[in-house]
Amino acid sequence: MDSTKYSLEEVGNHKTSSSTWLVIHDKVYDVTKFLQDHPGGEEVLLDNAGKEATNEFEDVGHSTEAVALLETYYIGDLRDEDKKPKAKQTTAKPATTHSTSTNNSSFNVAIFIPLVVIAVAVGVYLFMRN
Repeated sequence: MDSTKYSLEEVGNHKTSSSTWLVIHDKVYDVTKFLQDHPGGEEVLLDNAGKEATNEFEDVGHSTEAVALLETYYIGDLRDEDKKPKAKQTTAKPATTHSTSTNNSSFNVAIFIPLVVIAVAVGVYLFMRN
């Protein structure tokens, strides 16, 4: 079953309190009926209305329940030609992997250095004791 496809231009025509649409993860949502119930206030939704709002949605760190609730307002998908290229997401993954391995190295060094200091201190103590 194909979903309805919307252009960013069409979504951009729905940025008022009487018609509020958002694009999140290439899906289009009509959140007009949720404006008054949004815990962050309707202004947050209206500030992001009519445009791609994935980053703003993710930055807040919505709960699993909020994500499930969002799906009830789903009306279709963003047209392929208006989607952001996925290549940008792919390039970010190696950087994250590199960062993680750097963090692991830092963690290993953080353990290694105190162990060396303790070993040297014990060696000096035993040498001075004789």
